[in-house]
Amino acid sequence: MSTHDILFPADEIARRVRTLAHDIAKGPRPQIVVPVLAGAFVFAADLVRALAEEGLSLPIEFLWLRSYGDKRSGSDVRTLVGPGDAVRGRAVLLIDGVLDKGATLARASVLLREAGAVSVTTAVVVDKRLPEALLKADHAAFVDVHDFIIGYGMDDAGMSRALPYIGKVK
Repeated sequence: MSTHDILFPADEIARRVRTLAHDIAKGPRPQIVVPVLAGAFVFAADLVRALAEEGLSLPIEFLWLRSYGDKRSGSDVRTLVGPGDAVRGRAVLLIDGVLDKGATLARASVLLREAGAVSVTTAVVVDKRLPEALLKADHAAFVDVHDFIIGYGMDDAGMSRALPYIGKVK
């Protein structure tokens, strides 16, 4: 018996990623992309390729942040690897997997601005649009999803990141 249901199949995710890339490429255009590891790595790979197809080939710099607290809130965010000098003076597209309460994206935005980014725009696979969220994503493939989700880079205690679809845990 499966522990999850498919919420968004791979082909639907691919269509939404292409649409996001088209919207992002229309401007204002970012000058560098910064995915948050580990949850954004699958989405970021697909999004940067889709952006390149839109004529926007960008350098990539990574942040590695870890959220602690219960698995649904991620209230305490620790920096494992912060931004490098590559973001200084540039418009950054910050990429993450899911925006729950926004603690990770908020922390990442602060780190990027402290490192000299001139602007930070966000793109996520899922923006849950929780009323208590610290921020709203500028670009989201899917919104108003209130389930605990896995797959497409997102995990449950380190498992299920490699699923090609987004599933909701039963």
